[in-house]
This record gives sequence, structure tokens and C-alpha cells, in this order.
Amino acid sequence: MSFVPVNPRPMLQELVDKDIVVRLKWGETEYKGRLVSIDSYMNIQLRDTEEYIDQKMTGTLGQVLIRCNNVLWIRAANQGEGGDVKMEG
Repeated sequence: MSFVPVNPRPMLQELVDKDIVVRLKWGETEYKGRLVSIDSYMNIQLRDTEEYIDQKMTGTLGQVLIRCNNVLWIRAANQGEGGDVKMEG
């Protein structure tokens, strides 16, 4: 598997009004929802949001704002449910 660097701003603009998954830096917390908007600091606004902890849905939250410094990674929801990938070197 090869790594291709991606400029995050255009990638995130393409995901507006699509379902995404956001993984937080803290623990095994992920949010899945529809990307409403993203600002110049890359703060993220989601709607119809579901919270997952340890890959188990813990509840529906609705409208959510995630501050940029809490985000570990973002992906389109339809990219697969593989989760984290083991890095080998």
C-alpha cells in the first residue's frame, strides 16, 4: 500500500453535504454524520450525527461542532469500515 499526500482543504470542500467519519485523538471515539460546513481553521459542523465508541454506536446526537484540534483523521463514510491501518516499516 502506498501513501499519497492530499491537501486537506480541497478534499474537505468536496465532502460538504456528504456523509463522513471523524476520528478524535482521544480514545476510540468516532462521529459519523453529514458534513454541513468547515471553516478556515478546519472546525467541522456535522448534522444527523451518530457517536461511536470502540466501534459501537452509543447514540444519536444531531447537530455537532467538532473543534479542529481534536481531530485525528477524516474520511468519507463510504470509504470502507476498515478503521486504522497497521503501519509497517
